[in-house]
Amino acid sequence: MNIVRHPTIRAGCLSAFLASGAFALAADKPSPSPAGQASAARVFNIRDHGATGDGVTLDTPAINRAMDAAAAGGGQVLFPPGRYLSGTVHLRSRVTLFLDAGATLVGTTNLTQYRQPTPPDFMPEAKWGKWHRALILGENVEDVTITGQGVIDGNKVFDPTGEERMRGPHTIVLVDCRRFTLRDITIVDSANYAVFFQISDDVDIRNVKIVGGWDGVHWRGAPDRWCRNVNIIGCQFYTGDDSIAGRYWDNTVIADCIVNSSCNGLRLIGPATRLIVNNCLFYGPGLQPHRTSGEKRRTNMLCGIILQPGAWDATRGPLDEVLLANNTMHNVASPVTLWTKPGNTVGRVTVSGLNASGVYRSALSVESWSGAPITNVILRNAHIEFTGGGTAEQAKQPVKGPGVDARPLPAWGVYARNLEQLTLEDVRLSLAKDDLRPVVFADGVKRLDIDNLKFTRVPGVTEPLVTTNVGKVNLRETGLSGLDPR
Repeated sequence: MNIVRHPTIRAGCLSAFLASGAFALAADKPSPSPAGQASAARVFNIRDHGATGDGVTLDTPAINRAMDAAAAGGGQVLFPPGRYLSGTVHLRSRVTLFLDAGATLVGTTNLTQYRQPTPPDFMPEAKWGKWHRALILGENVEDVTITGQGVIDGNKVFDPTGEERMRGPHTIVLVDCRRFTLRDITIVDSANYAVFFQISDDVDIRNVKIVGGWDGVHWRGAPDRWCRNVNIIGCQFYTGDDSIAGRYWDNTVIADCIVNSSCNGLRLIGPATRLIVNNCLFYGPGLQPHRTSGEKRRTNMLCGIILQPGAWDATRGPLDEVLLANNTMHNVASPVTLWTKPGNTVGRVTVSGLNASGVYRSALSVESWSGAPITNVILRNAHIEFTGGGTAEQAKQPVKGPGVDARPLPAWGVYARNLEQLTLEDVRLSLAKDDLRPVVFADGVKRLDIDNLKFTRVPGVTEPLVTTNVGKVNLRETGLSGLDPR
């Protein structure tokens, strides 16, 4: 599938972020240099250290001997063509792991061959122990690269004592690392997350393809130790669970990616600042089944992008300076969902150039369920097509607090709760079939600006805009003039 191209980001969308020059696009920064580049002549072939590559012999000792040899002065550990069965491979600073075309690193089914990291005590992950075992493990390393045209195969290793009584080792795990590059590689059939890193900075993931397994790329910081400067550029995700997920991010760019999932495309479960998601394609149904959804093996895609600080467990901190620009979505339950819970605040979030079709469950929603209202949300230059079919009874249902996934709402287009300011500008909302709910429902919004809103009119719906506890309403070129806030 070819990625859909969109116009460049409008300068006005970024003005609030870039005016002072304080917000540096991660994509504009030079990516970390390939580890060992200065020592290009130092190549350590794993076959020279005893690896067989027959897919039967356990090659872990030979691979790690090559890694240790390269670590002495930096260099490249070469996987020539072959199938290398392995337990945990330990990454070393200033070393490149290079998988040649025709080379596959495959995880053994022998769970005793996997090791787990030791995260700091302040990380919630510290208490989960063996749940975070890894095929490739890096702890406190820097200037590391994994690249090449080869394949890393997690082998769907089943672990009855693992998370959800089935998840096995993650494929790549990093803890407290700096300047890590993952490029051009293919990762298949992860037994858990394909890539999982914690409290790590300057991570550059480009042109990587992830197929099967659970989550794609998942990273987590902590309240006092965020993950900073992360690029995910030009990647492809075909995952059973969330393709991209995590919390405590600062200065992140996700761009030019294809995202297909049987869960969510991007799920943020905690604070983030300076986040850009640009020119990505999110679509369902999932090509890989959701492996923990029972016999039905769910394939429907939920949210394209869901920002939900505090949804899984208590987090604290801001969600601010977020730009979701020029993204395309097809067959998703909700295109964009934003929830915040106690302990979290939301500043400025801009959604610009969104083109979505086949939205089948929920309106685009922005909701604060904490004590503080969301400061400012802008939806600009967007076209969203909904499947429709909502009833008048659904329009009257009280809105319950959010759970984990997108849920039906009393509006089919946009739902907003507890905001300082909401702006809808140059927005077109359409229906595949009639829906008896209002198109926009605003509750507890201090200022609502609607400029050039076009929407499908449904016979019998006399209140396309419903406002409750709304302060100032500014309507321009909407066809909604004359409505008074209730």
